[in-house]
Amino acid sequence: MDCPSCANKLETALKGITGVESAQVRFATEKLIVNLNQADSDKLKATIEAKAAKTGFPLLSLTETKPLESESGWLTTFKKDGLLISLVAVMTFAAVLSQWMPEAGSALFTLATVLGLIPIVKKAIILGRSGSPFSIETLMSIAAFGALYLGETVEAAMVLVLFLIGERLEGYASAKARAGIQALMALVPETVTRIFEDGRKESVSVSSLQPGHAIEIAPGGRLPADAVLKNEIAAFDMSALTGESIPVEKQQGDKVLAGALAVDRLVSLEVVSKQGESAIDRILNLIEDAESRRAPVERFIDRFSRWYTPVMIVLAALVVTIPPLMFGESWDTWIYRGLALLLIACPCALVISTPAAMTSGLATAARQGALIKGGAALEALSKVEWVAFDKTGTLTEGKPVVTDVLVWEGDDNALLAQAAAVEQGSHHPLAKAVVEAANARGLASLTAENVIATAGKGVSGEVEGKHLEVLALDKLDEKYTVSAERQNAAQTIADQGKTVAIVFIDGIASGALAWRDELRATAKATVDALNKAGVRSVMLTGDNPHAAGGLAGSLNMDFRAGLMPEGKVEAIHDIALKHRVAMVGDGINDAPAMKSATIGIAMGGGTDVALETADIALSQNRIEQIPSVIALSRATMRNVRQNVALAVGLKAVFLVTSVLGFTGLWVAVLADSGATAIVTLNALRLLRFKA
Repeated sequence: MDCPSCANKLETALKGITGVESAQVRFATEKLIVNLNQADSDKLKATIEAKAAKTGFPLLSLTETKPLESESGWLTTFKKDGLLISLVAVMTFAAVLSQWMPEAGSALFTLATVLGLIPIVKKAIILGRSGSPFSIETLMSIAAFGALYLGETVEAAMVLVLFLIGERLEGYASAKARAGIQALMALVPETVTRIFEDGRKESVSVSSLQPGHAIEIAPGGRLPADAVLKNEIAAFDMSALTGESIPVEKQQGDKVLAGALAVDRLVSLEVVSKQGESAIDRILNLIEDAESRRAPVERFIDRFSRWYTPVMIVLAALVVTIPPLMFGESWDTWIYRGLALLLIACPCALVISTPAAMTSGLATAARQGALIKGGAALEALSKVEWVAFDKTGTLTEGKPVVTDVLVWEGDDNALLAQAAAVEQGSHHPLAKAVVEAANARGLASLTAENVIATAGKGVSGEVEGKHLEVLALDKLDEKYTVSAERQNAAQTIADQGKTVAIVFIDGIASGALAWRDELRATAKATVDALNKAGVRSVMLTGDNPHAAGGLAGSLNMDFRAGLMPEGKVEAIHDIALKHRVAMVGDGINDAPAMKSATIGIAMGGGTDVALETADIALSQNRIEQIPSVIALSRATMRNVRQNVALAVGLKAVFLVTSVLGFTGLWVAVLADSGATAIVTLNALRLLRFKA
């Protein structure tokens, strides 16, 4: 399928089958869901498969493997684009030949158009019989044959070539979007180490896992299913699900979701999710559900053709027949006028007007670093009233940095150097931030001995003969004494949304370190620019409310905190009830929310899944591009409306003059070609657009 309108065509065809109650195509995941109202499902299934294949969309069972292309290179390219390549080649030769032999060149243009139209006309007939009589294939067939009949052979061939190019671009975009879904599924490993009741360990297929099975995950491995931790404590990177870069410590008995990454040790877990019901499966389902909730985006020309094509055909037929039959007028005169009307009604300018503007807008956006996946995405963006931002990696830099060094005993540089010594070599993001902060100050590197890391609590070691402990503020127990004044000072920093750890030297609370994932330098300017454009902003994050509130307050935007992927989707739905909303993110966890939103925007430095799921990708990872891209989308839609008004307006004027006999066939040709030239030139203005 090249576009969502193809999904609509298949649904329409299948709904016409007796026994089919409903048919729904989920375009993003290439799934067809059919509800039947009769018992003989096997016979009806065969009928459905035959109908889908005849419509041009053959079905494949979910249990089958999609066949891979065995060929590559020029042969595969020619099989896919052979018709388009051949048409362009023949037209080029015909154009050259016309310079010396006009009649031969015209005949060659005609032959190329007729041969190229054969598969399009065939599909138009099939779709017509299936309940879609005025599809874009029908429109293109009438336009091309009408142009041929009136001798406009070059125009007929060009319209056909533009149509085929558009179809190939849509097919490429949809294939890239589906690649993102496959990347999400690839998060779940194919095999896992299972621990049997007798203690035996064996690598088994993930598809064989059932609730109650014991599994073992090595550091760096991902969980294939939702499971309960059997170790006393372990750290997991949950960024695939929450987007937060800081590992989360889990206690024995805590549930860990599929897709989580084991960080610091070999862990044993007990599977609790059934096949198809893990966290990753739920994210896939959310993407599918979001796709089904969004009405299929039909191309403008398809919608217009529902009434335009039949009305024009009927009107031309009436112009040709009524005057001679009812008033005794000359057949030759009114056939001539009917042909002029058909040429004026030829939708060439309309066919070009919308894609010309869209192509110019898309090219300008790409030049500015925003990759927009098609005209439908550009149109949706122009109507956005809210922009929802993921926090980590989108509004923030995506990694924690040391923001505060409090010193109660001694010197701050000495404290930081000693803390960096015990954190040296750790892969924990907070530990790396301490080492980087010490290096940034040019502090001498110290050596620590007897280093012991306690998951979820902190780290300790011997530095220059002193016992040093760096412990999380919220994990201190009664054996650690901190004065009320120092406790309050540390808590004040923590209330600002920062992670705080107390540094004990020989048992004395000597200072504190604080970390935070800092805002991008351009975040505030971006939100301010959106506010000026009348677009409101909201932060959606899996972080705690303190941290989120502090950042959102400094940006003058709304926020919702503590959200898992499901929570982000619900937040988007709440906004979407009254407003059109765009979702900006960079993580896998943002993919369902992106699909649920009116438009999804991915940061260029984000995950492949986020980039492929989103409708727009910011290639240079700059959120400050968002206001300018929204402005460009609005300018593009104004251009589209201007083009449509010009194309329809000019045709309406000359339609009247042709019927009344004031203008002849040559003026009709000029009107059609002139309208096409005008809308194209108008669209090219977008190439010079600057926000």
